[in-house]
Formats: sequence, C-alpha cells, structure tokens
Amino acid sequence: MRPPPLLPSPLTELDDERLGRHGVTLLLKRDDLIHPDLPGNKYRKLHLNLRAAADAGYDTLLTFGGAYSNHLRATAAAGRLLGLATIGVVRGDELAARPLNDSLTRAADDGMRLHFVDRSTYRRKTDPEVLDALLERFGYAYVLPEGGSNALAAQGCAELGRELRGRAEVVTVACGTGGTLAGLTAGLGPEQRAIGFPVLKGGRFLEDGIQQLQEEAFGGRRGDWRLDDRFHHGGYARSTPELEDFCEDFTARHGLVPDRVYVAKMLHGVFTLADEGIFPPGTRIAAVVSG
Repeated sequence: MRPPPLLPSPLTELDDERLGRHGVTLLLKRDDLIHPDLPGNKYRKLHLNLRAAADAGYDTLLTFGGAYSNHLRATAAAGRLLGLATIGVVRGDELAARPLNDSLTRAADDGMRLHFVDRSTYRRKTDPEVLDALLERFGYAYVLPEGGSNALAAQGCAELGRELRGRAEVVTVACGTGGTLAGLTAGLGPEQRAIGFPVLKGGRFLEDGIQQLQEEAFGGRRGDWRLDDRFHHGGYARSTPELEDFCEDFTARHGLVPDRVYVAKMLHGVFTLADEGIFPPGTRIAAVVSG
C-alpha cells in the first residue's frame, strides 16, 4: 500500500497546566498520522481483513454505515488503493441524502457504489435473508461489519496496545463500535488499564459487544478496561456548547483541532476525570488520537 503506513505511530507529550496541577501527564498517541487515506483505527481494523479478502480471492468489499460513516470512506479508499471494488450499504433514504455530504462524496469519488436501505432493513443487516439478498444483488463479496469491528479488526488493534506497553499507566480511546478498545486492551501490559469513552448515547450496550469481540478474537476477556458513557454530548456526530468550548480552548492552547465525533469527546472525558481526582499524581495517560 502506498504510501506505506507510519508505524508505530508517534507518541507525543502534551504540556497542559490543567493536568499538570493534578500531577498527570498526557501523551497523545497520534494514530491519525498512520496513513493519509486510512488514518488511525481504520488502518488497524482493516489491514488484516484486507489480507484475508485477498487470500480468499475476493475482488469486492461490501460493508455498512450511516451517512457520516468514516468506515465507509476508509473502506472506499482501501478499495481504490488496492484495486478492489467496494459497495457501501448506507442507512437512510437516498433522496434525503442528496446532495451527498463530504463523507459519502469522498467514498463515491473513490469508486464506492452506494446502496441506500431504509432503517428497518438496516437494523436487520446481519440477518441471513437480508445479507443473502445483498450478495445476490451485488455478487461475490467479502463482507465487513458496520464500523469494521470483527475478530480480525480486534486482532489488528492489539498492535496498538503493544506499541503502548510500558509507556503509560492509563490508555484512553473513543468508542463507536468498540473494536479498537477490544483489541487495544488485549495488547496492553498487565499493569495497564484502559478507559473507553462511547460517542453514542446509551453507549453502555457496548460492553457486551466488546466482550463478545474479545471472545471471538482472543478466546476470552482481555485486559483491564471499563467504559465511561458520560461524554457522548447528545449522541453520534452531535455536540454541545460545552464540547465546542472545550475544543476551541484545546485548539488555542495546543494548535491541534480535535475531531468532534470521536477524539474531542474522549479528551473532554480525560480532563474531566482528572478534575474529579480519578488519576493519582504521577499517572501517565496515553490518549489515542484515532483520526
């Protein structure tokens, strides 16, 4: 794949007196710099799946996502880079989605064929009859789940944990489908713990899904991890004045614009937990900037 991925991704210390007064050091794990088209957890979750698809002789990828899905965009980019056809099954009405937003426009420009389905059908996307109908329509294809989170994705994300061994006592990551956290914690050392910050409202449902992914990928629950679902700010791709103020202040202090959908919510959670005294003085926190 050209350009080649930047691995291991950089780990940089962030100087912020708001954390310093608690004796906490924040390190940013810059997974957003891994690849210009497949940043962060998208590369880590896709690369083993892409290898499996190639080994099995597939020339088409079929996957699922909402209208603002970063996963759809990344899968389309991977298809372009590797010469694979891509099909994106999109939740929602096609007429309502026109004109296409930036994410879907980018996916289409990279060659992805977009297929819109109503929300009821989308909820049943893993049912055999729905999936069989899609494959009958589009032909032989390697199926990736929504968000790309399956056992191979979790195994790919385990390398992220291994890159962070011995570098921090706490590792934090934003959670959409939970695949990154499932793999990350499997790669961490026994003395490390991880905190996942769901970006969807009602994100506690992720816990069962993460445990199931770890069972499928590693044979059981791995690592010391927990979820804190207080920082979704209204749900996926939603924001609040509090989050906007935090982002503007963070950018002014550090010159880095955090992604509002994932990274900003995780960082807001980290700073809030520090203020709550959750982290003992001397704690090093590695926050994954997933892109």
